[in-house]
Amino acid sequence: MEEGYNDKKEEIFSKAVRAGKRTYFFDVKATKGNDYFLTITESKKRFNDDGTFRYEKHKIFLYKEDFDKFNEGLKEVLDFVQNEQPYTPPPVQEQSTPPDSANTSGESASFTDVDFEDLK
Repeated sequence: MEEGYNDKKEEIFSKAVRAGKRTYFFDVKATKGNDYFLTITESKKRFNDDGTFRYEKHKIFLYKEDFDKFNEGLKEVLDFVQNEQPYTPPPVQEQSTPPDSANTSGESASFTDVDFEDLK
């Protein structure tokens, strides 16, 4: 092994997607020969009996020569699920905050005016 060799493949691009209790990581990496591939990792936080936690991870490696077939299969399955059971997001509940009695302009009182001269 050459000096300074890192066993981890070079990371080229990364995208994390938080979805409920899971996080999905899409990482483009390169082999030593500079050939790109994709890793898809699902990470879930799990709690041990003693209250400590760990992350449970599942990883898929996807190589360039499989992208088209993977994409076609994924699209077909997603289309099927969306047609059979369309996702309807839950209704958005409006926050009912009592109006600020000092605020007579009708604007939200969520923010406080700050004079940056006070910070000197």
